[in-house]
Amino acid sequence: MKRTIFLFFMLLPMVGLMAVGKFYKVNEIPMVHLQDRTRYVCNPDGVLSEMAVQQIDSILFALEEKTGIETLVVVVENIDGGDCFEFAYQLGKQNGVGKKGVDNGLVILLVRGERCVQFATGYGLEGDLPDAICKRIQERQMFPLLKQGYWDEGMLAGIRSVNNYLIDSEGWSSDGNKDENIDKELLVCFYVFLGCIVVLILIVYFSVRANRRCPHCKKSALKRSNSRLISRVNGLKTSEVVYVCTHCGHSVVRKEEEEDENYTGFGGGSLGGPFIFGGGRGGSFRGGGFSGGSFGGGSFGGGGAGGRF
Repeated sequence: MKRTIFLFFMLLPMVGLMAVGKFYKVNEIPMVHLQDRTRYVCNPDGVLSEMAVQQIDSILFALEEKTGIETLVVVVENIDGGDCFEFAYQLGKQNGVGKKGVDNGLVILLVRGERCVQFATGYGLEGDLPDAICKRIQERQMFPLLKQGYWDEGMLAGIRSVNNYLIDSEGWSSDGNKDENIDKELLVCFYVFLGCIVVLILIVYFSVRANRRCPHCKKSALKRSNSRLISRVNGLKTSEVVYVCTHCGHSVVRKEEEEDENYTGFGGGSLGGPFIFGGGRGGSFRGGGFSGGSFGGGSFGGGGAGGRF
């Protein structure tokens, strides 16, 4: 009996450790995205259901396809050291989450044992997903559900809110006003195009007026009276044209050249055959399939927010 009690107390700590689960280091988190580019959720302890993982993967895949944002979601029981902020930051930094040069990476961490949620954003995403918005999403959408142990519902609510904010509210812009900026850019382009048309019309107008200006009275009243063919050479015909001013009667004689429509020789006409474009191999569409993906090497700067529920 005493031996049994002794063994019980010896094994009790081991049973407790097994119940608590593994304490993960950053480099021990399995990067499922590297095996399948359509997967974003690392859920090694099975905190989330398979259905919830699939739904989150689907949302984040669509988000990346539309905006280029790379997201890593990690849900574990425990982490080494218990510092959720540092763990999330290192996850993004060490794995290079986000496109290089754009730094549009996002890490969302849930540690059930620490009862904490942490968002970490890359340098380029801090303006699109401000710390205050991260905190608001956590407190309003996630914490009320997570407090009651609704892990699937809490994470899905948070992911959906992030997705909706990035796509709908911001229009995908670093200052949150890209939709407005696009409208302004289109308006500027329209005015520039309109200005070019007006300038072109003015150039043609003043050119015509200059050609019709009488050197005697300075009025734009010259009118073609008659012409005489002088020569035909290499597809060009030269004529002597007489203009008479309808205002003062002054005459002006000019030599003018124009294309000879009756010319049939070589050198002056257009190319004799149609252009043929392409000719190379036809393009093909490569489906993405379920091949392994990779993170783009983005940088992290400490943006985001987190808290305990």
